[in-house]
Amino acid sequence: MFLKSLNIANDSGIVRSINFHSGMNLIIDETPSDKNLVTGNNVGKTTVLMLIDFCLGSSAKAIYTDPENKKNENAVVKQFLIGTKVVITLTLTHDLHNPLSEDLVIERNFLSRSQLIRRINGAQRTEQEFEQVLTEYLFPGHYGKKPTLPQIISHNIRYKEQGITNTLRTLNQYTRDDEYESLYLFLLGCDFDRGDMKQRLLTQIRTESAFKARLEGAQTRSAYEASLSLILMEIEKLDKEKAALKINPNFETDLSRLDEVKFEINQKTSQLSRLKMRKSLTEEAVLEISSGSATVDVQQLKQLYRDVSERVSGVQKTFEDLLLFHNAMVEEKARFISKDIPRLNAAITQCESEIAALLREEVDLAQVVAKSASFAELEAVIVENNEKFRQRGEFETIIAQISDVEDVLKSLNSSLADIDDELFSDDFETRIQAQLNKFNRHFSTVSQELYGEQYALKVDRVTARNGQRVYRFSSFNTNFSSGKKQGEISCFDIAYTLFADEVGIPCFHFLLNDKKELMHDNQLANIARLVSRKSEQVQFVASILKDKLPAELNQEKYFVVKLSQDDKLFKIE
Repeated sequence: MFLKSLNIANDSGIVRSINFHSGMNLIIDETPSDKNLVTGNNVGKTTVLMLIDFCLGSSAKAIYTDPENKKNENAVVKQFLIGTKVVITLTLTHDLHNPLSEDLVIERNFLSRSQLIRRINGAQRTEQEFEQVLTEYLFPGHYGKKPTLPQIISHNIRYKEQGITNTLRTLNQYTRDDEYESLYLFLLGCDFDRGDMKQRLLTQIRTESAFKARLEGAQTRSAYEASLSLILMEIEKLDKEKAALKINPNFETDLSRLDEVKFEINQKTSQLSRLKMRKSLTEEAVLEISSGSATVDVQQLKQLYRDVSERVSGVQKTFEDLLLFHNAMVEEKARFISKDIPRLNAAITQCESEIAALLREEVDLAQVVAKSASFAELEAVIVENNEKFRQRGEFETIIAQISDVEDVLKSLNSSLADIDDELFSDDFETRIQAQLNKFNRHFSTVSQELYGEQYALKVDRVTARNGQRVYRFSSFNTNFSSGKKQGEISCFDIAYTLFADEVGIPCFHFLLNDKKELMHDNQLANIARLVSRKSEQVQFVASILKDKLPAELNQEKYFVVKLSQDDKLFKIE
């Protein structure tokens, strides 16, 4: 898919219409340097890229919010977008040179509720449907799986700091290594059949680890065990003190039973608390997974899917099949995690019943013991002993709970290890390396043409901080200047598009780049010549200050929009 056009319109008509072409497309800031005190900021170069990203599913707030401080909003821009009912229309096409080529038309606005526009080829979509249709259009059958569409196309759209400064780690700073592993295995065409099971296990491991962290919030298991040992010693000491007192046989029996009942009550109460905590965490996990179930108006989408099926050969599954498969997958995940809920409910009911019986027995025994003439004499020992028994019950319950969750984690990690044994087998690594070799032929060729150097992508088996094995992808690069990094990024993105076409992996053929003035003139000119030759495969869109352009590129044929301090993108400032 290539960019065909981007239109900005409001209730007064067309504000800006941008038509893209094959090869190099430049978004130019014409403001002279001696007058441009903000070095090209605020004219809308980056906003063009953001609007394309917005049409592909990103947040509307990014258009009028400071990326470094989400609380700072550009009130003028926000009012313009909302107050004048701005609609952004992005048109993608399979072939820029064929007027009969199938187009994909996406429309979005910045209003809410009944006035919200979120259309694909004229059909209004919910937020979930929107991402689903876009995903299925490019990757049939992939919606609901990892990596997500925004992750897959993150290297195509580079205007955020992560994408501008990093070649591979283009997602947000909190993205885990296993997510990057999933992303680059997918991009290389090395899909792993048990990937969904691995993600499910990782979700369970995180849930159980969170439960264990709560249990050990005050102390670790070893600390609880050490404290329990001291408490047992104290109880033994108090029992000896109590035995030395002159107590009639019946009183001793009743008092001993009262101690046991109090201990059992404390133990059962602590156990009940942990059972309820575990049930709550399980229900939260089920709710989080169940929220991903698709609720699509099948009749509304049926015609669209039929149209797509007629135009795309090889589609054998109906939309209803795909929808049922997705919802069944989500339901299976929910059932898998929620299978402990009935057992937990039964255990909670049983525990509450036992506590009630023990409380009644405690009342009866307390009344009997209180009538003894020896009670006053033993009161101090009894109070202290009761507290020790309470602590003993609490600590033993916590230790048992920690032991149980450790057993569960051991089992989950064992299952994960079985999957990883396949994922990290020599056969699978050989498969990855074969794909890397194909990619690196393009990567090295492109970088050799642009820089006279050869870049390559490599993969290493590493162990992450949480102990999990992952594949970590990285590029060979010993140059750290901003210009060189910009070049490496462009080499990678161009090479990936050529590689994807070679091996038959669907991809967007447009590459969006911000701040290309960081590159050397020769590098940018080389890119223009390269994408000109590869215009059937690569469409390169870059924002740049006009006075930073090399002479070779300072030509109208490359410009798709020219902006300045006197002619900003939205024409409102």
